[in-house]
Amino acid sequence: MKSEVLLFVGEALGNYGFPDGHPFSIDRQGAFWNEARKQGLDRKITVAAPRVATREELLRFHSESHVKRVETGSRIGNGYLDHGDTPAFPGVFEAASAVAGSALEGLHRIMAGEALRTFQPIGGMHHARRDQAAGFCVFNDLGMIIDTLRSQYGIARLAYVDIDVHHGDGVFYSYESDPDLIFVDIHEDGRFLYPGTGFAHETGAGAARGTKLNIPLPPGAGDKEFFAAWERALDHLRRFRPQFLILQAGADSLAGDPLAHLNLSPAAHAHAASTLLALAGDTANGRLMVFGGGGYDLGNLAAAWTGVLGQLAGK
Repeated sequence: MKSEVLLFVGEALGNYGFPDGHPFSIDRQGAFWNEARKQGLDRKITVAAPRVATREELLRFHSESHVKRVETGSRIGNGYLDHGDTPAFPGVFEAASAVAGSALEGLHRIMAGEALRTFQPIGGMHHARRDQAAGFCVFNDLGMIIDTLRSQYGIARLAYVDIDVHHGDGVFYSYESDPDLIFVDIHEDGRFLYPGTGFAHETGAGAARGTKLNIPLPPGAGDKEFFAAWERALDHLRRFRPQFLILQAGADSLAGDPLAHLNLSPAAHAHAASTLLALAGDTANGRLMVFGGGGYDLGNLAAAWTGVLGQLAGK
């Protein structure tokens, strides 16, 4: 029987988090899931078990050298996988592989007709590049989905939408010249925040010019500014009529996040989910995958992600 919504949660995903007081902690999944069950959302969706990506799957997007670097860091259990944001720890390779594998499992279940949409709160690792980790992101599950849609399922024109407070640079620059990757990113202005990219003039390169929409918001911007930007985002997406939609719903854009300076409320995330759900029904046979992304205040991420899940589940 087809499920309307698959939710990927489980111990293997909960293990993706960094030690010693790191802001990306291992209690993020639990904070969301406790609130979701309190609201009764667990009765409106189907829970799907995580799975670990194979090496072949990791290499669809990442270089061999990067995969080996993560394996080594996981075995040694200390040091950094990037320039100082993303620590190695024992088992990081397995935890990151579970994030990637669960995303690919969700994609397979949608394309096999077993589900219409998925939500994976521990996922959406949009900073990782093909050859390096970055910004708490070890393997880029989003890039693996995009490349798998092309290589295995023959879907070329798809949309990637990102409302995390940080620009999704690992996705943007990997597909900057790809005219069939329709890209929308609403984030805090890169002049004030990591990774320092995502300016309005960055609209794609070569044949892809005009297919990418970056909307930087000034520090302190709230729902009013977001909703105005969102109308531009929807216009952009509707113009290209994507065949598949991906949303990275980072909760670090909410007011009070310790790593950023926007002031959105959970209503922004719920609205993004509901309108993309409608667009997916119009252009993509209902196919929509959503990922939690960032968010470093546990109350905020629980509120934002349960709002998203409620929309996906038709609450």
